Amino acid sequence: MAHSYVSVFIHYTFSTKNRQKIITPDLQDRLWAYMGGIARDNNMKALAIGGIEDHAHSLLSLPSTITIAKAIQLIKGGSSKWIHDTFPSLKDFSWQVGYGAFTVSISRVNQTINYIKNQKEHHRHKTFQEEYLAFLKKHGIEYDERYVWG
Repeated sequence: MAHSYVSVFIHYTFSTKNRQKIITPDLQDRLWAYMGGIARDNNMKALAIGGIEDHAHSLLSLPSTITIAKAIQLIKGGSSKWIHDTFPSLKDFSWQVGYGAFTVSISRVNQTINYIKNQKEHHRHKTFQEEYLAFLKKHGIEYDERYVWG
């Protein structure tokens, strides 16, 4: 073959450090847009980015040249730096060290986009911790809850 063709969709979810409710509604739209810009600048496609005060979700289409770990390093690192540079009052802002990364089938992309867009409504009924553990279980990921939250 003369070219490589790749279809890789990853649903990331990650929290603020200690799940601090620091991403105010005023900050959310700007932060989600900035994260989308980081993706675009690095040849990724951000199909959806959203979340609430204590965590974020993103659905990214990754090129063959970027690993799952490198993609989230760019998103988290770049957005954290932007927050510190743009909002001096948020000098204590930090993302948690870890993250969840889950593959998404092309047949589930639209459903995942809707899920990310409806985070506010979704979290009226479920905490981030409950949501995250459900993702781990759904994807058959073994974990020890003593070490999930850092």
